[in-house]
Amino acid sequence: MIETAIGIFAAVAGALLAWLITSKIDAARHTARVEQAKAKAKAIENEARTLLERVKAELGTKEVELRAKVDRENSDARLEFDRRTRMIEQKEEAIEERRRQTDRAQKEVARLQKDNEQQRQRNEQRLMEAQIAIERAAGMTEKEARKVLLAQLEERCRLDAANVIRKAETEAKSEARRRANFIIAQATTRYAGEFAGERLINTVPITNDEYKGRIIGKEGRNIKTLENLLGVDIVIDDTPGAIVLSSFNLYRRAIAVRTIELLLEDGRIQPSRIEEIYNNVKKEFEENMLEEGQNIVIDLGVGELHPELTKLIGRLKYRASYGQNALSHSLEVAHLAGIIAAELDGSDKTARRAGLLHDIGKALTHEHDGSHVQLGAEICKRFGEGEIVLNAILAHHGHTEPTSIESAAVCAADALSAARPGARREVLESFLKRVQEVEAIASSKKGVMQAYAIAAGRELRVIVNSSQIDDRETVLLSRDIANEIQQSVQYPGEIKVNVIRELRAVEYAK
Repeated sequence: MIETAIGIFAAVAGALLAWLITSKIDAARHTARVEQAKAKAKAIENEARTLLERVKAELGTKEVELRAKVDRENSDARLEFDRRTRMIEQKEEAIEERRRQTDRAQKEVARLQKDNEQQRQRNEQRLMEAQIAIERAAGMTEKEARKVLLAQLEERCRLDAANVIRKAETEAKSEARRRANFIIAQATTRYAGEFAGERLINTVPITNDEYKGRIIGKEGRNIKTLENLLGVDIVIDDTPGAIVLSSFNLYRRAIAVRTIELLLEDGRIQPSRIEEIYNNVKKEFEENMLEEGQNIVIDLGVGELHPELTKLIGRLKYRASYGQNALSHSLEVAHLAGIIAAELDGSDKTARRAGLLHDIGKALTHEHDGSHVQLGAEICKRFGEGEIVLNAILAHHGHTEPTSIESAAVCAADALSAARPGARREVLESFLKRVQEVEAIASSKKGVMQAYAIAAGRELRVIVNSSQIDDRETVLLSRDIANEIQQSVQYPGEIKVNVIRELRAVEYAK
């Protein structure tokens, strides 16, 4: 019994001792873990402090770089501002210089007017004195004396005027011709227009001549329907493999060609099918004209146009004047006008816009009465075009004077495009009639021996009698002939009047 109690006590004591030992070990382990956690926390704190210092250093570097970049941009902005300020000051100085030149010119004109008035008064005084002297010496009446004096004065004034005109033209041509030739050379070398050639007929090829009979139809119903809808003449003859379409209207011919091609592909040629395909083709052409007009406006960079004007630009492709395609001509004028205006310190964009629209009225002449100039000015005014564009439209055929550099550039470009060799084609009868009219005007003048047109009617050579007309009067004669041709003859481009006076002395040695 005692041994059992001792055993139990020993077991309890051993368990208690084991528990104490285990507790000490656990406490030691806990202390070690706490120390490790503290060490790790301190390491993490040191690492965070190091990272914070590194981030602060990087932020400081970036702040310095950003400040340097901002300083550079501010410096560049200041330099650009100074440069633009200097440019504005230079332009203001140039404008002021032009104003001073204008003031000087106005003063000079006023002085010349004053001198002319004084000269006129002196002439009147001399005339009165001459009248009195003639009446006393010759015993003529006042009317007779006035007639003689006026004839003498007129002759003297004509000679003086001829001298003044000749001198002024010589001085003006020396500078104007050089500048004009430079601008024209720049324009023509920087733009090469396509050769324009339009015909009055189109040929539709066919693979089988049996299609000709189907195009004609029973009792001619198909061909009558086609001609009534298309508005063209359809010529079906013995020519193998072809159908000829004839019309002066390029737009109708183009629609007719496309309609007949689709009919031949479809094979069902009958009045109802003809009308259906015609309506589809017409709608397709309307859409294509708008798209083509939009592409042209974008390519030229003339800004936004009203959709109706854009559509009319596309329609110009199917208009022609003297055989020159109206759209090709308008594009040539737009490019040339832009180059010329840029050379003259004008707005090349505005000049291109005015050049593109200067013949827009030709797209309306088939459906409306009136000249293409008036129609073009009205339609552009209706859709909000500016004064420069309207003035260019009216000025390019002399309805008004150009009021801006851009308008004058359009007028010059229009003459260049129309007058270049091969640009236009005329009917032989109208060409011969114009040449005869020009030669007749020159031949009707006093002292003219011969007059004949050369260079396809673009130059008129006039040979005068040297005993009746002197060198100074040739200047007046050329101007009179040119003015009369301009007033009474219709012609594209310009006509050069060249008056030739030649004196030949002949003697024989015997």
